[in-house]
Amino acid sequence: MINIIGAGLAGCEAAFQIAKQKINVNLYEMRPYIKTGAHKTDKLAEFVCSNSLGNKQITNASGLLKAELEFLESFLLKTAKQFQVNAGDALAIDRELFSNEITKLIEQNPYINLIREEKIEINKDEITIVASGPLTSQNLIESIVNLTEEKNLAFFDAIAPIIERDSIDFSKAFIQNRYDKGEASYINCPMNKDEYLKFYDYLINAPKIELKNFEKDAMFFESCMPIEVIAARGVDTLRYGPLKPVGLVDYRTNVENYAVVQLREDNLAKSLYNLVGFQTNLKWSAQKELIHLIPGLENANIVKYGVMHKNIFINSPKVLKNTLNLEKYENVFFAGQITGTEGYTESIAGGLLAGINAVKKLNNEKLLSFPSTTMLGALTNYISYRGHKTFQPINSNWGIIEPIDLPKAQRKNKKLKNELLANRSIKALKTMFQTV
Repeated sequence: MINIIGAGLAGCEAAFQIAKQKINVNLYEMRPYIKTGAHKTDKLAEFVCSNSLGNKQITNASGLLKAELEFLESFLLKTAKQFQVNAGDALAIDRELFSNEITKLIEQNPYINLIREEKIEINKDEITIVASGPLTSQNLIESIVNLTEEKNLAFFDAIAPIIERDSIDFSKAFIQNRYDKGEASYINCPMNKDEYLKFYDYLINAPKIELKNFEKDAMFFESCMPIEVIAARGVDTLRYGPLKPVGLVDYRTNVENYAVVQLREDNLAKSLYNLVGFQTNLKWSAQKELIHLIPGLENANIVKYGVMHKNIFINSPKVLKNTLNLEKYENVFFAGQITGTEGYTESIAGGLLAGINAVKKLNNEKLLSFPSTTMLGALTNYISYRGHKTFQPINSNWGIIEPIDLPKAQRKNKKLKNELLANRSIKALKTMFQTV
């Protein structure tokens, strides 16, 4: 028997990997009896923030991690592809259908015992995967601190609003992917300079939800930075970030836009869209006013407002091995965002590795660790690296993967370099598993 605490993306992936080996799992999930500041349902593997798992192309760091997970037979990645919505090069999903399917499959699996209660104690003598995520309950946090003898760390994450498609004014908005790549799927709301400056002025002066005193020392994760925090860095920051207009032209007017707000499908019915890059901590009334300043969204019906929440993660470099179990108590594994990896795909990857290694631990076999020539190995080696002076959450990126030697003339060819890195990674996995 193996215990898993938390039935998010990492916990569910770990459960499926263990059940595949016909080993029984106790999967603990505290919701709906104990709620978090971000989850809205009692379903498993709920997508809380964006509905996108990131880029699908293997020349993108997130795309390479997906290719590795596909090779390693990730159950959740396979399921995500069944419920993907149009999002250009990104793998975005209908979050409700996905969570419903994972919940059903967990409940029907004869090897998985889903227990709807808060698991507080971690027995160091039992094989356990802690995949409780960044919104771990305070009781479990105290148990983790006692077990690891390390204070947990924290950062802030934010969620973007979602609106109804039928409330968008398409006399102003247009559908197009950046640079016309793939089937047009993003809704774009263009702004001229005056419209943008009015929007910007309201944004930087809009009232925010007040942070509690104990929250004020936590930092933001760069990839989930609230839009008002980005805007505070300078008037043009948004125009080079989430509101960049390049590659987006409304062919009805052929006008070069000053800024563009993009919206991405949030469900397969194409009735709901989320505002890309609009994570926010503004008060809900201010969010409504701000969104209604965007051309095409003057009468937008907001079905879900953006919120911000505090995320917890352990000090992995001091306590964790690259096999995802504790240095001191080898029966206890950690997986997902609680380890300091950030992103949906990264959470699935951590759950997959923890699930595989928990089975190996049960069978007294050598645990798997991946080389830094793979993206999964680069992530696990990064979070377990003892030399960190400070440790902050990280997602898949080319900076952590082992570099490749190229002739000087080819070093600036980013696409070629990424292709070579990706091909090297898949080759390393094939070689590794032939040996295993």
